[in-house]
Amino acid sequence: MAEELMDGTLTAVWLDRTRLARAADLLAVAVLVSIPWSTTATGILVLLWLAVFAPTLDWPMLRRELRTPAGGLPVLFFLLAAMGMFWADVPWRERLGGLDAFLRLLTIPLLMAQSRRSGNGRWIMLGFLASCSVLLVASYAHYAWRQWVPDPDWWTLYGVPVKDYILQSGEFQLCAFGLAYAAVEAWRARRRQLAFALGLLACAFLANVVYIVTGRTAIAAMPVLLVLLGLRLFGWRGALGVVLAGMLIAAAAWFSSSYLRMRVSGAWNEAYRYETQGAETSAGQRLEFWKKSLHFVVAAPVIGHGTGSIRDQFSRVVGTSGPSTIISDNPHQQTLTVAIQLGLVGVFVLYAMWIAHLLLFPGGGLVGWCGLLVVAQNVAASLFNSSLFDFSQGWLYVFCVGTLGGAILSLRAQEAAH
Repeated sequence: MAEELMDGTLTAVWLDRTRLARAADLLAVAVLVSIPWSTTATGILVLLWLAVFAPTLDWPMLRRELRTPAGGLPVLFFLLAAMGMFWADVPWRERLGGLDAFLRLLTIPLLMAQSRRSGNGRWIMLGFLASCSVLLVASYAHYAWRQWVPDPDWWTLYGVPVKDYILQSGEFQLCAFGLAYAAVEAWRARRRQLAFALGLLACAFLANVVYIVTGRTAIAAMPVLLVLLGLRLFGWRGALGVVLAGMLIAAAAWFSSSYLRMRVSGAWNEAYRYETQGAETSAGQRLEFWKKSLHFVVAAPVIGHGTGSIRDQFSRVVGTSGPSTIISDNPHQQTLTVAIQLGLVGVFVLYAMWIAHLLLFPGGGLVGWCGLLVVAQNVAASLFNSSLFDFSQGWLYVFCVGTLGGAILSLRAQEAAH
């Protein structure tokens, strides 16, 4: 009798763990679905995911993930930032605020362990694509509506119904390149109708970036992603053809989209006005932040000024007019953001983590391509923004790298077993 009760209890516990594991998988998908729409929803869903996933955690598997560069380096990066609080000469409130940007990196090995067990990488991709597809329709509808009913206060950009244009154009860029890869794979499998449908949807995403809402960061990342797409699908020889085709498409977009020309040439005009007139423009602010940041890094090149010290450093060199008067807590460049706080040691760990995540996706079909795409875009975008530390872009990165990386490792283990 006692044995039967014990068996029943163990079975109930196992069923509960199984249900919790499934719920955690669904919540991970829900986090990706929420990112294009709401920061509040994303934060709540992340907390729910952690609460549901924690009881199902497989500690031996987590230890295995921590021993890998892809899973261990994010934790090392966080620990370095935690240590950096002790040599920062700022109040503890600011030190803890600086550490918050590194905190989400701890979820990468957790997600890898979860996804390696469940292999839910495809659900992550489909959920994110479905969410962005709805946003794509909303973007076109919002743009068309604003042509008929202009916004008198100009409180939102036309075609950006939620959040901001930088995030939206980056999300649409990921979808366009992911769909392009899937379309080629479907064509090779002689699934012509599916290939045309995927290609058409990819063009719809790309057209939105070119004609409706152009993020200059997304445009800067475009050549990098185009080269990677060519290499992944066709090798070195085919990559040249893809790049040439991309150049032709870019030329057509340039001459057909006055909005694209305005956005790109506007950056040069803003930089020129900053250099000659000290004008407070978007590009001018970035140049000012970068100049000051380089001086901060030179002053403490090895271990930096400590975690949470960025705003304090900017407050010490306030000018009298233009962008020089701004006291910023974000240099809008990922390497400089890390170097100011953690010096070249922190930059070394950052780049080592990026390289480890790039090497995590050498193959694996569509899942591997999407993982590589997210990492490559984040690295390219980080030249002009602190993308890894921004809320939405940061959670998009860790959830995609963690879940898709775990799915790839699961596929490799299955192939090795056979």
